[in-house]
Amino acid sequence: MRIIAGSARGRRLLSVPKDLPVRPISDRIKQSLFDIIRPRVPGSRFLDLFAGTGAVGLEALSRGAERAVFVDHDARCLKVVDRNLERTGWVAKGKTLRGNLLGPLTWIPYRAGVEEFDLIFMGPPYKDEQKAPLEFTRPVLAAIASANLLAAEGWIIAQHHQKESAPPPPGFESIRESKYGDTVIHFFRRPRQRSALSSQ
Repeated sequence: MRIIAGSARGRRLLSVPKDLPVRPISDRIKQSLFDIIRPRVPGSRFLDLFAGTGAVGLEALSRGAERAVFVDHDARCLKVVDRNLERTGWVAKGKTLRGNLLGPLTWIPYRAGVEEFDLIFMGPPYKDEQKAPLEFTRPVLAAIASANLLAAEGWIIAQHHQKESAPPPPGFESIRESKYGDTVIHFFRRPRQRSALSSQ
């Protein structure tokens, strides 16, 4: 794995142990994702959920994000993220948090020191260690909405298997969907409010 673009372009990243049920994002999908969100990345506060190696949040830092917070339940993944932050020189801009992502997420702002995020990426595993399908996307989207983690003009980006349903969380709308083989990338935001003049 490597950083595709930005100040650390070409920098190689460390990988997590192969026995972990982590599916690293491919360069093709990562490139397409950042082509879409490019104008929103500089100066942003970026939240990388199910961080794995931290490849997505690190790419955001390389492209000018102000801050990146990496969350995973596995300490082995977070150790790799910490080492990748050291390799790229972004220890001061990144923070790793260990916690359960399948319950309420109100603890994230307190522990991250960031009240809300401009971009939230989530890439949960498709299968468990026994290869059984998982469906984490819907409950985690709902938890993000419930915890008010997203800034007013922010986007949530969900990577999930094509067979997994990912409807917009309460109070959000789907604005884009891109497919890459068996992977889908969904983009969500809060509906934009119509002004009083525009409704007349």
